[in-house]
Amino acid sequence: MRILGLDPGTATTGYGVIEIEKQQLEVKNFKLITYGVINTKANGYMPQRLCEIYKQIRKLIEKHKPDQIALESLFFFRNQKTVITVAQARGVIMMACQGKKVPLVEYPPLQVKNVLCKNGRADKKEVQEEVKKILKLKHIPKPDDAADALAAAICCVRMKGKNTHHSKKQ
Repeated sequence: MRILGLDPGTATTGYGVIEIEKQQLEVKNFKLITYGVINTKANGYMPQRLCEIYKQIRKLIEKHKPDQIALESLFFFRNQKTVITVAQARGVIMMACQGKKVPLVEYPPLQVKNVLCKNGRADKKEVQEEVKKILKLKHIPKPDDAADALAAAICCVRMKGKNTHHSKKQ
C-alpha cells in the first residue's frame, strides 16, 4: 500500500510518499519513496499560488499513484489570515485528490503526535526523530513541512481501520 502524506500551506506544502509491506494484518516494513515541498511565491497572486499547488498535487498523484492520501487537518491558529490561507490550500488539495479519485483521510496534529510519539503534546523535534526512526533514515527529513507530511502518512498506516474523517472515492 502506498500513502501520500500532505502538510498544507500556501507558501510551502510538504509531501511525503511511503509504502508499506503487510504480512497478514501486521505492518511489516515502512519504505520511504520520496519527500519534499511545493513552494509558491510568498507575495504572489493567491489564485496563481493555489493553482500551482493544485497542479503539483495532481502531478504527485499521477507519478506516485497512492492508494490513500493523509492530510493534516487545521488546528487553532492565532493569526486569522494564516488559517484562511491554509484552508484555501487544503481546499485545492482536496479538490485535486477528489479529481484523481484517491481516498483522503484527515488527521489533526495532536492525533499525529499521539500516534507517533504516544504523546499529543510532543514537540516538532520528537515527531521528527520518530519519523526518522520509523523510516530508518540517517537524518531527519528536511524541511519541517516534509517531515510533517511523512508523519501524517505514518499516522494513516497506524490508524488503518480506525479512520473517522474520510473522503470517499467516487
